[in-house]
Amino acid sequence: MAGIQIAAVQDKKALHEFVELPYGLYRGDPYWVPPLRIAVKELLDKAKHPFYRDAETELFLARQDGRVVGRVAAIVDKAHNRTHGESAGFFGFYESVNDAAVAKALLSAAREWVSGRGAAFLRGPVNPSTNYECGTLVEGFDSSPMVMMTYNHRYYPSLMEQAGLRKVKDLLAYLSHADTIDIAKIERVAGRALATNGVAVRPIDMKNFQAEVEKVWEVYNKAWERNWGFIPMSREEFFLMGKEMKQILKPSLVLIGEVKGKVVGFALALPDINQALKPAGGKLLPTGLLKILYYQRLIRSVRVLALGVVEEYRTSGVAAAFYATLVRNARQLGYGETEMSWILEDNILMNRSLQLMGAKRYKTYRIYEWN
Repeated sequence: MAGIQIAAVQDKKALHEFVELPYGLYRGDPYWVPPLRIAVKELLDKAKHPFYRDAETELFLARQDGRVVGRVAAIVDKAHNRTHGESAGFFGFYESVNDAAVAKALLSAAREWVSGRGAAFLRGPVNPSTNYECGTLVEGFDSSPMVMMTYNHRYYPSLMEQAGLRKVKDLLAYLSHADTIDIAKIERVAGRALATNGVAVRPIDMKNFQAEVEKVWEVYNKAWERNWGFIPMSREEFFLMGKEMKQILKPSLVLIGEVKGKVVGFALALPDINQALKPAGGKLLPTGLLKILYYQRLIRSVRVLALGVVEEYRTSGVAAAFYATLVRNARQLGYGETEMSWILEDNILMNRSLQLMGAKRYKTYRIYEWN
């Protein structure tokens, strides 16, 4: 590791370097989607972002011959450890040049930092938790990621393994097209499920957005509580995410399932805003916002990023009703490609269901662990 210096981010200049690194690393890559710099800074703001109310984190930069060659965040997520009874440490926001020594130095720094705070192992990447972008892309490098999904260079998996990390879980992404789905078959199954269980599926009421988000937040933490890697979100954190999504969501693609007025599940699909973000190059000004507004009208893809049902109704077919309604509504809005992600590799029921409906697995993201 000669010539590599690892230092914590302690001032505005270093934070600027941390934020800027990917824009140079991916310059010229046709599939990378530059995130808005302002959004990255807000997510990293430990003083303001609600995630950090229940977590500790430290950002690190790697320098070689005076040049920034890598970055990583070390994270101790107290909510995760309480929920799963673990002593886990996490890493995220990882980026680096293709150099095994740089990767080892960065990840060792993160491991040492979380170990000093009681963590028994290092897991990631999560940016900064599984409620946000997470995983290293290991398959599916021939297309851009959809909204809130990651992308990285092909050499990243090798760097992780050379540093001593090993796979702990794969996250799968499926792709389908509205025209290839047997919607009639799905709707028959969905119709029977709704009639049998007395479930009503409706779009979100935008006039009462805050109250709707409140209902969904309660179900979100119940529906996923037993899932691997799930981390409950605080009310403040969930509301912030809802506020951010409100700018791009389509009401008919945010569905709420109710039984006698009680919410038992919800589904969320978002237009793939990445298609509009790419031309902006990470900047809102002077022309980035105009580009986003222009290209936003041309989006024809959506990502289904949440579909959850409380345990009591999980085998009732309500999920099929959500899916059928999403597909039908997406068609009516003019969307074609639909990504369903991410799905745990060992979620046999969901993986089989998607395959039976004609969806094709097209991307794989990996979570690593270093004991």
